[in-house]
Amino acid sequence: MVELCVIYDKVRFEEKSIYDKALKKGIKTRMVDAKSVTISTDSKRKELALGDVILQRSISHFRGLYLTACIEFLGFTVINRFKVGETCGNKLLTSLRLAKHKVPTPKTYFAYSAGAAMEVINRTGFPVVLKPIVGSWGRGVYPLRDEEVANMIIEMREENDNPLGRIYYIQEMVERPPRDLRCIVVGDEIIAAVYRYSAENEWRTNVARGGKAENAPITNELEEIALRAARAVGGGVLGVDLMEDKQRGLLVHEINNTVEFRGASNVSSTDIASAIIDYSVAVVKK
Repeated sequence: MVELCVIYDKVRFEEKSIYDKALKKGIKTRMVDAKSVTISTDSKRKELALGDVILQRSISHFRGLYLTACIEFLGFTVINRFKVGETCGNKLLTSLRLAKHKVPTPKTYFAYSAGAAMEVINRTGFPVVLKPIVGSWGRGVYPLRDEEVANMIIEMREENDNPLGRIYYIQEMVERPPRDLRCIVVGDEIIAAVYRYSAENEWRTNVARGGKAENAPITNELEEIALRAARAVGGGVLGVDLMEDKQRGLLVHEINNTVEFRGASNVSSTDIASAIIDYSVAVVKK
């Protein structure tokens, strides 16, 4: 029988749901705190009691990413794979993959100095959105509506010691309804889709910032674009986020490697945790 391992660094609704559902299915399952794992270049797979397939659910992008590299080195099957996590955890790399595979996205610019960033912004025109290339829950995402605000935010970024803060990811502000779409993609299937609406006095739609979720129909267009996006970054268990542009239709703006699904679970008829478990077991049985 397949043994499932859930690696975490904080137990949230999602990790608890996966663990509880797996036990109900009769699947031997263990929870392992990423912070407790140590691996060396001499480690052997048999020394780590991690089961047959590992769901990487660490909140910390870099902790989860490099732990995945280590356990893949030992021959474990990890969902999602290192290359998928590396791409999805970096908005710049994600945008390049989506563009290469001709997935519709917002127009996005990359600059590598404060001066070059302001040149791009002035050439493009306001408003635009400035995002960190690594980050989640809408942290560090700023709408730049005029030159004064743009200069202030970029100056703040330049004073930050984080070298990633000196890489500027500038995206057009899409004319959309006050919502976006999240699709939960598991393998080659969209198992749930929800609209995410902004909270009061908040333009970002993240449920973690008080946004609300509502079930969304899975149209042919949505399915085709979301699955293309998932395949472009390497597939697995992913959250594909899209916006509804009034002229161009659906645009993919982000893909989440460690997708949260509490909001989707509250409004969707699909048992999301169960679908993730079934997929994970099927991967290792192939």
